[in-house]
Amino acid sequence: MSTPPPAAPKSPATPSSPSVAPVQARLLGLEDWLTVIVMGALALITFANVLVRYFTNSSFAWTEEISVFLMIVLAMVGGSAAVARDRHIRIEYFAESGSLKRRQRLAQLGALMVALLFAIMAVLSVRLVWDDYRFEETSPGIGVPQWWYSVWLPVLSALIAVRALGHYVRSGRKTHQEPGA
Repeated sequence: MSTPPPAAPKSPATPSSPSVAPVQARLLGLEDWLTVIVMGALALITFANVLVRYFTNSSFAWTEEISVFLMIVLAMVGGSAAVARDRHIRIEYFAESGSLKRRQRLAQLGALMVALLFAIMAVLSVRLVWDDYRFEETSPGIGVPQWWYSVWLPVLSALIAVRALGHYVRSGRKTHQEPGA
């Protein structure tokens, strides 16, 4: 995991000032709580399946299907938190070298590319959801409509795109505030 670039001296108008930090912390709390809930659900489902398999020599058919879905949701929510906190994977040689302005421009470029990728993913996955709904596909384990699972892909992809755009805006503010700081 990469480390963020060294922080410049903070002025009262920066986004990380105490007046703005609680709002951002509350917004990041959404991903944190979703992560806790999904991890708890995964642990409970897996534990229940292990107990049933141990005592009855058979397992719940639905646990694998739900667990795979929850793991995908967990990865997307974790990706959103990583983008919002600027903790995504990057090549440190390029991200950490050069002037402060160059590093900030690279951070903005990275945020735009992440936003573009996940916006495209959101748009294309809407078609996937529509096809699942239109053709009435059902899941193999439980037999519920497949779109119940796939509808979260465009929603969470859009969330990551919005988080990346927010990071882009915050990076731009830092760039414009540095000379006066």
